Amino acid sequence: MPPVVLLRVTATLALALATAALCAWLHTPLPWILGPLIATAAASMLGLPTQSSTRLRNAGQLVIGVALGLYFTPQVTALVGQLWWAILLGIAWALLLGWAFGRLLHPLVREHLPGSPAEQRATSYFAGAIGGASEMTLLAERAGGRTDLVAAAHSLRLLVVTLTLPVAITASGLHGVDPSLPGPRTVVPLGLLVLGAGAWVGSWLMARTGRANPWFIGALLVAMGLTMSGIELSAVPQALSNAAQLVIGISLGVRFRAEFIHTAPRWLAAVAAGTVVMLVTSALFGVGLGWLAGLHPATMVLGTSPGGIAEMAITAKVLQLGVPVVTAFQVCRLIAILVLVEPLYRRGMLR
Repeated sequence: MPPVVLLRVTATLALALATAALCAWLHTPLPWILGPLIATAAASMLGLPTQSSTRLRNAGQLVIGVALGLYFTPQVTALVGQLWWAILLGIAWALLLGWAFGRLLHPLVREHLPGSPAEQRATSYFAGAIGGASEMTLLAERAGGRTDLVAAAHSLRLLVVTLTLPVAITASGLHGVDPSLPGPRTVVPLGLLVLGAGAWVGSWLMARTGRANPWFIGALLVAMGLTMSGIELSAVPQALSNAAQLVIGISLGVRFRAEFIHTAPRWLAAVAAGTVVMLVTSALFGVGLGWLAGLHPATMVLGTSPGGIAEMAITAKVLQLGVPVVTAFQVCRLIAILVLVEPLYRRGMLR
């Protein structure tokens, strides 16, 4: 790593750590991810040279994937398996919500891209889809859409959801109402080393085969497989989990450069407003689905929210809200969106 880049990464980490410590002292919701996210986003938009390390971000996703996978004991896995119908409804809801969001954005796309119907359709469709930012941007590029508008839409959506939903749930007093316990609860140094090595191999294989979100999903699958088999190697130390949240918060915050706020202001305003509408409607859907499935509504609100998989799973873990259920819903939705969203666009089914 060049010295200048190392200096920027170190300074950004120092800023994030100081902010996280302050937020923890103030007892704010999710201090180790929201504090760094807000601080680095603000610093980036002010033009300061913030920098996120890709390796640290990948390591953070790996740690969170392992920590969440440890919740999938055989009993919990059986419970989640019985919710297959609810997961399918959640996937259908995400597809419908993304289509509606894309339709909302379409008039603004026409404003920025006059005279190019194909480009307009691709941009609005993939900007509205409830999928990963990098994956949706890549699909938009393949379809001839405006990648800058798509990337901006997804970055802002993740920011709005990550900043508002945990705070709203905490303010409502619903945190801690649906706690789950991981299989292993004791940190065993040798077991943690073996668990980490296995997670790294799984993540590396996912990355080599071009899978989406490989460092999170790969580690999650390895930890899930071991826990479901009754193999308990070690718990994840809380300090390590906090550090992982910190680097993930940084990776989200540094996306918001000074030029970001000058990228089609009306487009960004529409994305922000549309995201709030999606949050409210998804919350209502989650409450209804929770009632049908006999699950706590707060858990289902997180499971069906239009946020990022890692951020929503972290929220469930920290706020003690049905971690395995939220993780299962978010992972299945991510996979389904990646598999279905492009074929549906090509066939014109959801335009």
